[in-house]
Parts: sequence; C-alpha cells; structure tokens
Amino acid sequence: MSEPNGRGGRPRGADAPGGVRTLERGLSVLWALATLREAPLSQVARAAGLSASTAYRLLETLRQQGFVEWEEASGLFRVGLRAYQVGAAFDAAHALTAAAAPEMRALVAELGESANLAVLRPHGAGLEAAYVHQVEGPQLVRMFTQTGASAPLHASGVGKVLLAARPEAEARRALEATTLTAYTSHTLTTVDAALAAVARVRGEGFALDDQERELGVRCVAVPVPGADGQVAAALSVSAPTSRLTPEQVPRFLAAAQAAASRIAVRLGHRDA
Repeated sequence: MSEPNGRGGRPRGADAPGGVRTLERGLSVLWALATLREAPLSQVARAAGLSASTAYRLLETLRQQGFVEWEEASGLFRVGLRAYQVGAAFDAAHALTAAAAPEMRALVAELGESANLAVLRPHGAGLEAAYVHQVEGPQLVRMFTQTGASAPLHASGVGKVLLAARPEAEARRALEATTLTAYTSHTLTTVDAALAAVARVRGEGFALDDQERELGVRCVAVPVPGADGQVAAALSVSAPTSRLTPEQVPRFLAAAQAAASRIAVRLGHRDA
C-alpha cells in the first residue's frame, strides 16, 4: 500500500505504537470511518480530530489487521471485514437474548423460579461460561447469578452443558486451564470428575447442579440449539433445594427443554 496522499512509497511509523492513548485514537479513527462510510485521509483525520500523519499511521495499522480497507485507485478508506465481524458478533448476541427473553419470561411464569441464559466465551488461556440474560422469579430469594457474571465450568449446570457441546479434548483443555474451586462439599474438584459429569450431560441431554456452587441451591440446565444446529447457549432454572426437590427435577427439566426448543425455533433452528 503506497501512501494515499500522492507522494507514494511506504511511510515511516506504520507499526502501531503502544499505550492506551494510541488505542483511544485508533478507536476514534475507526468510529469516524464508520460514520463517514468511506472517505479520504484528510476527511478521516478531520473527523477524528487528528493530524493527517497520525491518522494515517493508525489507519495503516487498522488496515494491516483487517479492520480498515483502502482502495488505491480512489484513495478512499472504508471499514474492513474484521470490523464487520465484530459487529456481527454483537448482532448475534442481541439476536440470542431477543429470542430467549420472552420464552424465559414464560418459563419463569410457569415454574415461579429464576431462569438464566449463558454462553461460552474465551477467558485467559481457556474458556468460561458467561450469563447473558436473566429473568428473576417472583420468590424473594436472591440467587448468586447475575447478567455479565461468569459461571464456573465445573460447578454450574450451564458450564457443564456448554462444555458437553465441545469435543472431549477441548473440554479437558478448558478444565485444565481453570482453577477448580471447591465452592461446597458437593463441588467436583478434579478434571476427571468434571469430565465424567460432562460425559453424562452428553448422554442425558441436560445437567444438574446439585448444590455444587451454593449450598441450598439446585439448578437444571439444558442446551439451546442455534440456527446451524450447534449449541448456541445454555438455559437454566435455579431454585432453593426446598422447592426444586429431586422429585421436582423432571417437571423443571421438561419445562426448560420446551423453552429451549421454542428459543431455538426463534433463532431459526428448524428441527427444534
């Protein structure tokens, strides 16, 4: 890529400098470009409030990473594919919660207990389950979960459901990269024990968190298929053990599975 101001050649300083200030400027350039749709260097720099040389260095770094594209014939910059992929991930997350919210409200109305939706996301060298939506039940009992919080893979129904959707080798790596904290005397604290529980989830199609994260709390979790048939999320219902007794598990499981199927249909999964 030659310098778009017409002088030709590759400018010095094309490598991205470090620091938070540089990141802030880079994001301001990307946002300016998103607003402009496509524009020459001078216009992008003006919109971002930067000098042309600084804007160019940032644009070139963004171009190298695929967040910006540059057309040599016209000299115009535009948002690149990787920026689109970030936006698509945002859209997918919102599509998931939009599809799940009404069915989760119906589930809570049916059972009178709190429902949670979680997805798998990268965390350090491994993975973690993260709650992306919650509908609280009418009972005046505050559970340990909240939207945005993470759930331990080894000590949560949603964590085991999400791991069960991955190949066994990947599930093992994720557990080996995780600190298997003993939250209660019921918590599985070895990789082999957790993998055995994940294998049971694969076979049975649901997970039970039986006071593994918090004493006195039981949880039933089921997978939610996406449009492609792959597991897009895990749906769970949590309640005190006094209300979610072993005898009540089949009723809670059936209700959760029905809700998961309805969410899958909303996501475009035809076989749900």
